[in-house]
Amino acid sequence: MPPESGETAPGFEALLCDGEVFEDTHVDDALGDRGGVLYFQGFVFSAIARHWWKRFDRGGWDEFEDVEVIGVGRDGPFAQNAFLRRIDSPFRVYADVDGYVTDEFDLRIERDGMAHVTTPQRSVFVLDDDREVQYRWISPDTVSPPPVDEIEAAVDDL
Repeated sequence: MPPESGETAPGFEALLCDGEVFEDTHVDDALGDRGGVLYFQGFVFSAIARHWWKRFDRGGWDEFEDVEVIGVGRDGPFAQNAFLRRIDSPFRVYADVDGYVTDEFDLRIERDGMAHVTTPQRSVFVLDDDREVQYRWISPDTVSPPPVDEIEAAVDDL
């Protein structure tokens, strides 16, 4: 079961991409002094990914004080970096190619109409600096929008 509010989110290390390079980075080292927002997504270059990352950018999520916004997606590091460059994104994304992080959060789903293809279930976790889940949202499907106002309120409460 994915971590609930009040529980400690899994610690993990994976390749963190910034649009140019990627490096093994533990989530504790990626979070800001107040915590972070982990946004799990399916595929980069999808219309959904482009839309939401651009919306987070326009919403000023890169300016949260001491709170990092970090994606987690199944594409490899070269694709993640190419995507971040294409949309000129200020954010970073973990390349979860084998689904290790997805499995740690118990979010792996099989994609309808894509035989044997799995991705993380779209979800958001707002974590404090100790990785305690302060807020979580898990999409009931692959297209529902995340509740931006609720996420921003949870970040404000960190």
